[in-house]
Amino acid sequence: MSSTTLLSLNNLSVWYTVNHPVLSELSLDLGASEVVGLIGLNGAGKTTFIKTVAGLLPGCRLDSATWDGHPFSFRDKAFKQNRYIVFAEDRSFQYFTFREYLAYVSVSYGVPMPDVAGLVKGFHFEDYTDVFLKELSTGNLKKAYLITAFALRPKLLLLDEPVNGLDFQSTEFLYQLMGGYKQYGTLLFSSHILESICLTSDRVLVLEHGRISRTFTGREIAAGNIREVLADDKHD
Repeated sequence: MSSTTLLSLNNLSVWYTVNHPVLSELSLDLGASEVVGLIGLNGAGKTTFIKTVAGLLPGCRLDSATWDGHPFSFRDKAFKQNRYIVFAEDRSFQYFTFREYLAYVSVSYGVPMPDVAGLVKGFHFEDYTDVFLKELSTGNLKKAYLITAFALRPKLLLLDEPVNGLDFQSTEFLYQLMGGYKQYGTLLFSSHILESICLTSDRVLVLEHGRISRTFTGREIAAGNIREVLADDKHD
């Protein structure tokens, strides 16, 4: 992990129903400029965690949280303008075209309209930039949000199951973008595909029983090691 901590969460608990926490006393630190994979069995809470950081879930409690060394909450404007999230499924802004959505997001984040020509070409999205988002296939809609994410280059980029719905060429291009993201900031992504975890991550966090149970770094990040931990969790 980077010697500089970007985001620190201490004892995060999240619930949809009171007294039935999905995440319980979860703690983690994200360094500045690193790529972190989050993995766990279905129902482990990966999407819940990302929705919590997005400020979408009111049922949560934290002992402490810092962003760039200062206390913050997930709904603070300064934090929201420094993070962007691509959800596994998102049908917002259906009557925007991609270009209209990108223009709206750029204004919301207070940045100039980015040049996305390289990203559009890399994701083979040239024919869809002026199509309503509601008319895009699942894969092309995912590309629209991914292009926006990598064009914005926020300090913290969160991706929930980013590979889902993508074709082979777009997946390979995405891996290149993810692997190189630390020149712009920190990327945290959840995935159930070990290939994406092993090819792009500097660290891998295993989420089980509502908290981070194991961390892999360096040469430990191998499909066999991660698969063994998940298999043990399945049998608990």
